Amino acid sequence: MSYQIPRGTQDILPASSSKWQALEQTLRHFCYLYGFNEIRTPFFEHTNVFKRDNDSSDMVNKEMYTFQLANSSTSLTLRPEGTAGVVRSFVENKMYADPDLPIKMYYMGPMARHERPQKGRLRLFNQFGVESLGVKDPYADVEVIVLAYSILKALGLNDIKVLLNTLGDDESRAAYRNALREYFAPYVGDLCADCKRRYEQNPLRLLDCKIDHDKECMKDAPRMADYLNEESRRYFDTVCQALEQLDIPYEIDSKLVRGLDYYTHTVFEIVSLNKEMGAQSTVLAGGRYDGLIPYFGGPEGMSGIGWALGMERLLIALEAEGINLEEDNGLDAYVMVLDKEARGYAFEVLTELRAYGYRSEMDLIGRSFKGQFKTVDRKHAKTAFLIGSKEMEEQSVTIKLLEKREQVNIPVADMVAFLDRQLVEEEEEHHHHHHEHEEE
Repeated sequence: MSYQIPRGTQDILPASSSKWQALEQTLRHFCYLYGFNEIRTPFFEHTNVFKRDNDSSDMVNKEMYTFQLANSSTSLTLRPEGTAGVVRSFVENKMYADPDLPIKMYYMGPMARHERPQKGRLRLFNQFGVESLGVKDPYADVEVIVLAYSILKALGLNDIKVLLNTLGDDESRAAYRNALREYFAPYVGDLCADCKRRYEQNPLRLLDCKIDHDKECMKDAPRMADYLNEESRRYFDTVCQALEQLDIPYEIDSKLVRGLDYYTHTVFEIVSLNKEMGAQSTVLAGGRYDGLIPYFGGPEGMSGIGWALGMERLLIALEAEGINLEEDNGLDAYVMVLDKEARGYAFEVLTELRAYGYRSEMDLIGRSFKGQFKTVDRKHAKTAFLIGSKEMEEQSVTIKLLEKREQVNIPVADMVAFLDRQLVEEEEEHHHHHHEHEEE
């Protein structure tokens, strides 16, 4: 029997988890600055949380992992995206009654979609997203776009741009939908099977088709901009002007409709222009939704806006630009055991070092002096502690300062104070070197 990981999933191994943590730390930090707090919702929900009537998205139609509980009519679905669960929780916990709207939240965690795995697209993937709920104002839209753009810039991505479009309000969309139905009527026979379904369910999605997008009829399709009512146009203009004022480069893309059917007004994507990214160039996507809060039983007319990014895909984008988030700072101390009798004492020293915040390890295999020294090297330790029966008897420690190539023997009681001085000095020296380079 072979035990292997299921198709379309991956292990994040200890060797690469530090870059995940660095990414998560940046995301959390920016959310903290912008006043977004974390929400953690269940990994599965009742199926109707995701499967709404008349949803034409592929995610709902083909990609959900849905299961029936034994001897029960309850149908549950592993979450394929984060927004629906967050809005469900917002309504269920009556957060809409808070006097200080919007409620701004972020989430981070695994999502599941049953689709054909490819580079940057897994069946079980990690998503990070933000939602700003309860206020409909162009500046709430601008706030989440600026947050998204700032995060990607801070991570070091340079080859990116914001694509922006508006779907208008319900009235504008209804007018546009009718225009599309009328326009595509003579062509619908030649379109792919998915498009035939979309024509009935939600003709806006025709513009998003990956199969038919090069057909002549797509190029001349009516444009949303021509069907916007006054209010929708004003709303969108405010968003655009604010982004210009803030020097955030954007481009209006009239074909941008987003896959899920609940979007209204502002929709956006941030794409990587790096050719290494291939077809999966969208790093982050989002938009405003008017119908979702009332759908879950919240106040009529209450709106929200959010975006999400696939963390695996973002890491690929960072790699494509040669950005490495991993910083292995090495060990502060490696405790070398010189003879068996001293093991208990060495372990006491190790525990003391850790208690004072020093990242330390010790040999647990009983390797030779030379073998242990190789580990000191591989682990980039700043100091090596040599502990034998002599040290144990004297209650002392012998410390090798690896950068300075010095060795000292001191009482164990002075060890922490000594390390504090040495390692702070070393850091200052490094810092000093950095500044010298900067001035050159």
